[in-house]
Amino acid sequence: MAGAMISKSQYLFFQFLIIILLSTLFIHFSQADVGTASHYGPPFLPTACFGGDASQFPSSNMFGSAGEGIWDNGAACGRLYEVRCISAAVPRTCIPGQTIQIKIVDRAQSSVSRPSSSDTSMVLSTTAFQIIANVSASLINIEFQQV
Repeated sequence: MAGAMISKSQYLFFQFLIIILLSTLFIHFSQADVGTASHYGPPFLPTACFGGDASQFPSSNMFGSAGEGIWDNGAACGRLYEVRCISAAVPRTCIPGQTIQIKIVDRAQSSVSRPSSSDTSMVLSTTAFQIIANVSASLINIEFQQV
């Protein structure tokens, strides 16, 4: 039975391993930003990114306009972002477990169609917005990350 004993240093080492394993299960390390999103509908052309070129829009209608915080003097054009709704003023607005990928096709400040709420991080097409949130909401809090 004496061979079954472990030393104090072994015991501490095993505790350390358990803490590391548990922390990887419960702590989510994220590179994402937090912001707000609204939605908009047609007309979408012309855009600040692609003018009147409708071929630049994804066929899935999963696109959006960049707010000033991510516009980056036009460098945001064509960027892909993963977006998820994290909260809203009205409870149960977000659709749990839903994440979308959108393409930036315009600048929110100068888009032809006006967003449901101004001064947001991004404005999503209604098609994209309704996958992550109830479309009756004009503004949601989002987590977003460039792909």
